[in-house]
Order: sequence, then C-alpha cells, then structure tokens
Amino acid sequence: MIQYIKNIWAGLSSSFIGMKITWKHLFVKKVTIQYPDQRFTLPEKARNRLYLEMSKCNGCNSCAIACPVNCITVETIRVSPNDPQQEVHFNGKDRKLWVSRYEIDFAKCCYCGLCTAACPSDAINHTTEYEYSEYKRENLVYKFQTLTPEQVIEKERLLAEFRTQEKVCHPETDKKPADNKTADKTTE
Repeated sequence: MIQYIKNIWAGLSSSFIGMKITWKHLFVKKVTIQYPDQRFTLPEKARNRLYLEMSKCNGCNSCAIACPVNCITVETIRVSPNDPQQEVHFNGKDRKLWVSRYEIDFAKCCYCGLCTAACPSDAINHTTEYEYSEYKRENLVYKFQTLTPEQVIEKERLLAEFRTQEKVCHPETDKKPADNKTADKTTE
C-alpha cells in the first residue's frame, strides 16, 4: 500500500514539474518565425549568394584562382588598340581585357569568401540573398556578362587583325641562331 501511494506521488510530482516548465515557456516571447512571410535580418557581411559588378571586373582571374572548389570560370579577350568600343575602367585606367564569359556554379560553391578577398577591384561580393532552390542543377550556374556572342566574335576578329598587322609591321628580328650541335648533325 505504501508503494502504491509513493507511485501516485511520483506521478503527480513529475506532472507538476512538467507543467511548471510548460507554464514558464508559455509566456516567453516566441523564437519561431513564419517563414517565408517573415525573415531574419542577416548581418551585413553574411556570406550568401555572390554578385559580380561587371563594370568593376577587370578580368584578372584572381577570384577563379583563389576558389578552392573551382566554381568560378572566367574567359577574357585582350582589348586591341583599334577597338572602337575601348573604354576607361572604373579606376581611371584603360581596360586591358574584355570579360567574354564569367560563370559561378553555386552547386559547387562553399561560400568561403576567398574570391571576394582576392578581387583587387572589389567587383565580386556576397549578397544577403540566400534562397535559390532549383529543380535543375544547370539553373545554379549564374552567368554574368556584358558582351553578346556577336560582340565576342567581333572583339576576337579585331584582336586577330591587330596581331596580323603587328606581324607585318614588326617582323621577328630576334630569331634564335641555330645551335652548333644541330648544324653539325645536319651537315653529316
């Protein structure tokens, strides 16, 4: 009989302890938000989706070199002096490279921030946008480019013309003399 009363008391006391915890948390401010209607405000330097300002990008490829997972692809074309669209870069210097292709594969990106630290012109930055679910993996490859495919072909043509003009105007005069050993072998 005594054991029976002890069991009843243990059940009631554990219920009261549980209700005490429940009542304590019942009047505390809620932490849960109603996502996606409500969103957390992220810190200014949060590392989320990358964004590239093409007007600042000089095509130096340092972001792609710094990337540990090779998710950044940069292809450039040298600016030829006879290019009618030659422009001054945002820092006041002449643009030396056209960025023909700039892609970031967010399926590979680990959001480490090494690319943003390596960029000398501060062209690539993290944004506060963190939602980008996709059904297809190909949609996670973001392409940043200002040149159309036709403009890329035109820039390559202008550069090829410039190089042929350089070869005609300045023929190679510093050809290496033939090695004595190779000259001796050919005479034998």
